[in-house]
Amino acid sequence: MQENNSSITGLPENLLYNAAMGRKLTKPRPKLGAHLMALRANAGLSQEDLAQRVGVPQQTIAFWEQSDKPPRSDVVPQLAEALGVSIQILFSENGVAVKKKGGPDGKLRKIFEDASHLPRRQQEKIAEFVTAFINQYKQTHAR
Repeated sequence: MQENNSSITGLPENLLYNAAMGRKLTKPRPKLGAHLMALRANAGLSQEDLAQRVGVPQQTIAFWEQSDKPPRSDVVPQLAEALGVSIQILFSENGVAVKKKGGPDGKLRKIFEDASHLPRRQQEKIAEFVTAFINQYKQTHAR
């Protein structure tokens, strides 16, 4: 017979620790960590998305966002690229998050990067679909 967790711990099942639940910070987020978190949010990326693009575990991104320790030098170029900012902005003192010009951010950028590797004919079909979708949106949301 299998016991459920609530009878083992004495706690209701919904109060058990869940590894996906984030911890609340007990002290203010350090300036560098807060800046990195703002850049990530500005790029429209989750910690997991950013971790995959940089090639580090999600826990590493969480650590960088909760500390004043800078990211390792070997991942800084990939981190800046994934966030769509220069390395200078990544470590700027004033914490200004400036978006890189020239394309969409986050998941949309990844989709278009992947699409850029398709054959030209398939790229044209994607462009036709996206253009039609945008035009339809403009028509239905015009004032």
